[in-house]
Amino acid sequence: MRKSVVFVLYSLLAIPLLTAASTLSSAASSPATTHAPDARLTAWDFSLVLPDGKLQPLAAYRGKVLLIVNLASQSIFASQLPSLAQLQKTYADRGLVILGIPSADFGHQELANPAAVAAWYSRQNLGFPVTAPAQLTGVHAIPLVDFLTHSSGAPAGGDLHWNYTKFLLDRSGHPVRRFEADEDPASPDFAVAIESLLAQPVPSASSKTDLAVRHPSVSHHSSRHTSR
Repeated sequence: MRKSVVFVLYSLLAIPLLTAASTLSSAASSPATTHAPDARLTAWDFSLVLPDGKLQPLAAYRGKVLLIVNLASQSIFASQLPSLAQLQKTYADRGLVILGIPSADFGHQELANPAAVAAWYSRQNLGFPVTAPAQLTGVHAIPLVDFLTHSSGAPAGGDLHWNYTKFLLDRSGHPVRRFEADEDPASPDFAVAIESLLAQPVPSASSKTDLAVRHPSVSHHSSRHTSR
């Protein structure tokens, strides 16, 4: 009789423990769930770090057409810089702003010292702003990258693949076109795409509500930059 009672008690205890252990094991082996950026976000909800360490809110460019490019001074694709500079010169008066973000994430093709990075791009006389070096891959990537690559309606392509990936954003701050590293800004495709967005009207003042204001607890500053 005592053995039967002991066996019953053991069964009652063992079954929940085994079930819990199985659940924990399954959870540990399952891949982490990733979440797409908030569909209400626009580029105006982000900031980038300038070479002097100050934050540059992208909301300062509200109503402009943006072309955001991840740069690398030692990349073979750095030959595209004169074409990018020419685009900026040609369309600046109509509302185009090119933003360059240097990074050593792809092939370590950026200079190691942030001051040297700033000096190198300054010597190129590009005519458009270049930020401090930033991390664009991994868990410490600046939030803007996730927005450009995985937000609702983002151009196909997924994660960044290499230096000189170029994202074209409309006047409302939404990414609408993506050009990969080997797509030359001197190509007519760039001019056509840019002109089509510049032809769109500037959004009215009634649509200028920042998500950052509506949700002040959420920070989207791209303030984590490398010191390589």
